[in-house]
Amino acid sequence: MAFIRDSKWASLGVLALAEVMALGLWFSATAVVPALRAEVRLGDLEASLFTSAVQAGFVAGTLASALLGLADRLDPRRFFAVSALIGGLANAGLLLVAPTSAAVAALRFVTGMVMAGIYPVGMKLAGTWARGDLGLLIGLLVGALVLGSASPHLFNAFGGLDWRFTLAASSAAALAAAATINLAGIGPNGGQPRRFETRLVLRGWTDRPLRLANLGYFGHMWELYAMWAWIVVFLDASFRLAMAPGPAALTAKLVAFAAVGAGAAGSLFGGLIADRWGRTTLTIGAMAISGACALVVGLFFGGAPWLLAVLCLVWGVAIVADSAQFSASVTELSEPGLIGTMLTVQTCVGFLLTLATIHMIPWLVGLVGWRYAFASLAVGPFLGVWAMARLRADPEATRLAGGQR
Repeated sequence: MAFIRDSKWASLGVLALAEVMALGLWFSATAVVPALRAEVRLGDLEASLFTSAVQAGFVAGTLASALLGLADRLDPRRFFAVSALIGGLANAGLLLVAPTSAAVAALRFVTGMVMAGIYPVGMKLAGTWARGDLGLLIGLLVGALVLGSASPHLFNAFGGLDWRFTLAASSAAALAAAATINLAGIGPNGGQPRRFETRLVLRGWTDRPLRLANLGYFGHMWELYAMWAWIVVFLDASFRLAMAPGPAALTAKLVAFAAVGAGAAGSLFGGLIADRWGRTTLTIGAMAISGACALVVGLFFGGAPWLLAVLCLVWGVAIVADSAQFSASVTELSEPGLIGTMLTVQTCVGFLLTLATIHMIPWLVGLVGWRYAFASLAVGPFLGVWAMARLRADPEATRLAGGQR
C-alpha cells in the first residue's frame, strides 16, 4: 500500500480505476430508459429526470462544496470514498421503488449531490502529481469519467431487457470504488489548505482569464451531456427505421457505448496535444469539430446504420477531447490554495447549463423531429471557440501549458 501511495503512476492508476467504477452511477438510470419504456409508461419528462435530477443534484452538491471550501479543506480520498459509498447506496435504492415514482428523482438527486465529492475532487487529486503533464493527467481523469459514464450502456447491452442488472452492477462498482480510492496517494503539489472566504467563489468570474476559460467550458457543457443523455434514444429510433426492433435495440446500445466511450481516447490524446501545442489550440479545434457534428448528425437519421455509427464515433471523440483542458486551464490560472474550489465552481455552473439542454432535446424532437433537434447543441461549442480564442490573445495565457497557450 505504501508503494502505491508513493508512486505517481500507481496512485493515478488507482484513482482512474476508482473514477471509472464510481462514475457509472451518472448514467446508470439513463441507459435503461429504452428498456423501461418497453415495460412501463414512462413519459418524456420522467425520462429526462433520470438524468437531469442527477445534474441538479450535482449543481447543489458543488455549490455547497464551493461555499464551504470542502475540496480545499478535506482529505480528497476520504471525501471521494464517502461520496462513492452514499452514491452507490442511493443508486441501489432505485431497485426498491417504482420507476415512475417521485422517489426516483429524489434518489437520482442524492446521487448527483455526492458526485461533487468524486469528479472535481478527483481532478484536484490528479493535479497534485503534475509536472509538466497536467493536461495529460486531467485528461486521464476525464477519460475515466467517460468510461464510467459509458459503462451502463455496456451493462445494459449484456443485461438484456432486465434494467435491474444495469442498476445493480453500477451500484456494486461504486461501492468498490469507495474502498479502492483509499489506496491512492497525494502528490507533492497538494498544497496547504487556506482559510476559506465565501467571496473567493466569485474569483472565477471577476478574473478575466478565468472567466474566459470558464465560458469555454460552459459552451462545451451546453453540448456534452445532452448528447450523452439522448444518444442511445436517438440511435434506437434511427436504427428501427432500417432494421428489425431486436437487432436495432442491441445495436443502439453498443454504438451508444462506443460513441460515449470513444471520448476516453479523445480525452487522453487531447491531453497530450494540449500539453505540447497548447490548451487553446486543442479546445478550439475540438469544439469546431464537435459543433459541426451536432449540426449534421440529424441529417443521417434513418439512413445507413454504419454511416451514422461512424459519425457518432467521431462526435464522441471530439466532444470530450477538450473537456479536461478547461479544468487544466483553471488549475493553471488559479492560486494554488484555491484550485479545488475554482474547479468546483466551474463544474457547478457548467452542469447547471446541462439541465436546460437535457430537457430541451425531447421538446425539440416533438417540435422538429430527430433530424434537427441535435443541431441546437452546436451553439455552445461555437461560443466556446470564441471564448478560447479571446483567452489565447490574453497575456495571462502564457501560464497555460508551460507557455504554449
